[in-house]
Amino acid sequence: MAGLEDGREWAYRVDPYGFERPEDFDYASYEAFFSRYLVVLTRRAIKWSKLLKGKNSVQKSLKVKRYIRKGIPNEHRALIWMIVSGAQTNMEQNPGYYQRLLEGEKNDKLVEAIKTDMNRTFPDNVKFRRTADPCLQHTLYNVLVAYGHHNKAVGYCQGMNFIAGYLILITKNEEESFWLLDALIGRILPDYYSPAMLGLKTDQEVLGELVKMKVPAVAELMERHGVMWTLVVSRWFICLFIDILPVETVLRIWDCLFYEGSKIIFRVALTLIKQHQAFILEATNFPDICDKFKQITKGTFVTECHTFMQKIFTEPGSLSMATIDKLRETCREKVLSQG
Repeated sequence: MAGLEDGREWAYRVDPYGFERPEDFDYASYEAFFSRYLVVLTRRAIKWSKLLKGKNSVQKSLKVKRYIRKGIPNEHRALIWMIVSGAQTNMEQNPGYYQRLLEGEKNDKLVEAIKTDMNRTFPDNVKFRRTADPCLQHTLYNVLVAYGHHNKAVGYCQGMNFIAGYLILITKNEEESFWLLDALIGRILPDYYSPAMLGLKTDQEVLGELVKMKVPAVAELMERHGVMWTLVVSRWFICLFIDILPVETVLRIWDCLFYEGSKIIFRVALTLIKQHQAFILEATNFPDICDKFKQITKGTFVTECHTFMQKIFTEPGSLSMATIDKLRETCREKVLSQG
C-alpha cells in the first residue's frame, strides 16, 4: 500500500509532461482551474474529432484558425502543428534528409556546445534525466546536432535546447521535432537565433514601440528609469515563454504561433503588460521594475490558460501584421545603427 501511496504522490508532484512541480505549487487553485478546464478540453476534443473525421489532414481556414485559438487537444497537437507550420510538407518533400544529417560529418565545436547544454536543459523534468528510460537527452542531442548542420548560419545557440525539448515532449518524434524546429527558427521567428540576433533585438524594440502606443504609462516608466526592454522581456522571446508561463499556457500560445506566426508573441506580451499596468506602475526604481516583470508571469491569470488565450485576442486591441512589419523596418534600422 505504501508503494502505491508513494507512486500516487509522485504522480501528483510531476505534471503530465514530466515537469516536477515546485515546492510552493498551489495545488488547490490548480485543481479548481483544471476541473473547469477539463470540461473545455472534452468539448474541444469532440469538435476536433468531428473536424478531422479520422483523417490526418486539415486545410487552413477561418474555422480551423478559430478552433486552434480555442486550443488543440494534446492527441492532435503534433499533427496540427506539423500541418499548419508547413513542417509536414517539408518533411515529405525531403525523405531521408534528417537521417543523412545525423550520419554526415560533424562540426566538433557545434557538437561540444550542444553537449555542454544537455544537463542544463529542463533539470526539473524527469524525462530529461540521465536516469530516465528512455532518456530524452539523446533525442534532444540528435535534433540539435542535425539542425545545427542543416542551418549553418544559426548553428546552435542557447534557448534552442528548450524549444526543441518542448517539441520532443509533444511530438514524441525526433524527425518531426527537427522539422518543427526548422519551421520556427527558419520561418516563424526571423533571425532570432543567428549570431547577431538581429531579429530578436528588433522585435524587442518593436514591443517597446507597441507599448508606447497601447500602454503609454508603462513605456514612460521604463524610459524614466532607463530600463531597456531587453532586460525584462528577452527570455519571453528567446524561449517563447518556456519556463516563464505554465506549460499548458505555453502550449496554447504555441498552437497559435504555428498557425498565425510571430504576431502572437506580441499579443501575449502586450496582454501581460496591459493587464498588470497598475501593478507595474507601482515600481519606483530600476530593480523594482525588473521584479514586477517577473511577478506578472505568475498567478491565476496566466494559469487559467483558456481565459488567458481569449484575453490575448481582445486586450491588446487590433494588431495587424502591416503595423508590425512597418515597426520592424524602423526598429531594425535603429538596431543596426547602434551596431
